[in-house]
Amino acid sequence: QVQLVESGGGLVQTGGSLRLSCAASGRAFTYYTMGWFRQAPGKEREFVATIGWIGGNTDYADSVKGRFTISRDNANLMVYLQMNNLKPEDTAVYYCAAAVGRPVPDPKVYDYWGQGTQVTVSS
Repeated sequence: QVQLVESGGGLVQTGGSLRLSCAASGRAFTYYTMGWFRQAPGKEREFVATIGWIGGNTDYADSVKGRFTISRDNANLMVYLQMNNLKPEDTAVYYCAAAVGRPVPDPKVYDYWGQGTQVTVSS
């Protein structure tokens, strides 16, 4: 069982940066693949980034490659999403999620979800 709590969202101007954090609880956290997803109003939830349990295996949506970086700190049960050069189209609720197995972009694979944190990018 893993509980996830996101933080770090907010309002930022185009070109700005934010760092999202996801605090996890549960002894098995180290062995979970972690992912970030987002959902904009009226749209499906979409994949943003994922990282394997060792931390070296990452994957990103094409729309965020080169701008976003996912990382994890297993010792402190944390996952981060550094978001740079933000654009208005990045506006969404961002969710942290955990899954057993290899890092994949399919949200259906993820078993545990946080409550989400709002990111709003103004033009």
